[in-house]
Amino acid sequence: MIPGKILRLVTYFVIALIMLGSSFSLFYLGSTSKSTSSMTLNRGLNGEPESLDPQKFRSTQAGDILRDLREGLVVFDQQGQLVGGVASHWTVTADGHEYVFYLRPDARWSNGEQITAEHFVFAFRRLVNPQTAATYPEYLSMVENSGAIVNRQMPPESLGVRASDMRTLNIELLTATPYFLQLLTHPSTFPLYSKNPNDTSGVYSQAELKVTNGAYDLDMWVPGSMISLNRNENYWNNSNSGFDNVIYHFLDESTEIRRYRAGDIDVTGNVVSGMFQVMKDERPAELEVSPFLAVYYFGFNLIQPPFSENLTLRRALSMAIDRDALVKYITGRGEEPAYGWIPSGIDNYSPQKFDYFELSKEAREAESRRLYGDAGYGTENPLIFELRYNTSGEQRKIALAVQSMWTDVLGAEVILVNEEFKVLISNIQAMEVTQLFRLSWTADYNDAYAFLQLFQSNNPSNLTGYSSPTVDALFSQASIELDIDKRRVLLEEAERVALADHPVIPLYFYVSKHLVHPRIDGWKSNILDIHYSKHLSPARH
Repeated sequence: MIPGKILRLVTYFVIALIMLGSSFSLFYLGSTSKSTSSMTLNRGLNGEPESLDPQKFRSTQAGDILRDLREGLVVFDQQGQLVGGVASHWTVTADGHEYVFYLRPDARWSNGEQITAEHFVFAFRRLVNPQTAATYPEYLSMVENSGAIVNRQMPPESLGVRASDMRTLNIELLTATPYFLQLLTHPSTFPLYSKNPNDTSGVYSQAELKVTNGAYDLDMWVPGSMISLNRNENYWNNSNSGFDNVIYHFLDESTEIRRYRAGDIDVTGNVVSGMFQVMKDERPAELEVSPFLAVYYFGFNLIQPPFSENLTLRRALSMAIDRDALVKYITGRGEEPAYGWIPSGIDNYSPQKFDYFELSKEAREAESRRLYGDAGYGTENPLIFELRYNTSGEQRKIALAVQSMWTDVLGAEVILVNEEFKVLISNIQAMEVTQLFRLSWTADYNDAYAFLQLFQSNNPSNLTGYSSPTVDALFSQASIELDIDKRRVLLEEAERVALADHPVIPLYFYVSKHLVHPRIDGWKSNILDIHYSKHLSPARH
């Protein structure tokens, strides 16, 4: 008999050969159907995670895997509703300033040790500790003393989080935050195993990072190819996990569709536009399309010329884009053209729009040309700039379409630069060579601030360098406003001000698009497009 580890290595080697274009056929062990085994879930992932450190990851791809590997105080169920995770229940004071979470006695780490409130305290302190250089410290910005710690004015141990006993966690908020529980589903707030949870040095070992508490633990990471996960037998709800193994395959959208049609992939991360109608005709019952809180956008570098001090030029470029044509002829999967920043579907919020939203295409283009001239450009001295996007056939199609619009309407000369996703992110953050970049933003919780935070000065998610005292003041007022209707009015004004400043060009609002094979049960579409592998299982039939 071949030992299990060697068997998996052989399987992964064959998978890698296929991904490299080999003529080998993938054989599937323990089943005559196209699957590595009947208890293995194969998921497509359109990009490789940059990190599986919950406090340092950035991408949606990494977040998807982290939600399988780890679990926070609360989680989403299959319908996208909040339920207990590591915490079995919690209480909130009437003023919304104090939360008390009670941890499950059977919640354990993958090494068998019990999860304690101190593990959450350790992770939360690490998230706001400036020495960590965490990606999303703002997820605890409402916790007492968080801002002072991030700004190096107070030590991490002053954070308003404490363990009153092994299984009781107290969190003190500066202001009532109606979406606070939703924030705790974000991987950056997940607990960390530590042999010394009182350490606030910011140092954390790779050995400790490998200890997880989710439905699965990490088996293997083959760079450029795949990540495999194994069932975590110590997970408190292990009996309800449907698969023994999960393999995330790093695939571009076109390859992913081919692999799905061949039976190699059970769930796709996306459905490429060029194949959407084909799959809709070929396998309508397997196509899952649903409204989704996400926006596709171009972001300006507002630190460097030519866009840093030229609002007129930014507005001209935005008005020259025919978003309706873009979603009809280029993406074509039900996306909505974005004439504002926030999609519909956000709780207690009315999305705002550009003031030129109702103009005809001809009127927008005419005004765009006038603004382009006012900004100092024209036929004799066209604007020449670079648009950077991540390497992908679909991203290239969108970039080419918008490049053509800018050339036809304005005569601008746009140089397209495609980069691997990690390189693109690095260049965007450096703000040195990037002039205009392509990205998308996905809400991790259902609240307007999930989108608007990208316009807040000094927010780590603000990648354009945009800064508006007016917008910041509105955020400050909204953060202490207990009346949800008054808070909504403040946030809507913040969106209007930011849209008028044009730090970004929103192009369209996403719909989630997945192919789910009939051999998989448990898939439920939700507006956040979060799908834990533990909710999926082999179909009974």
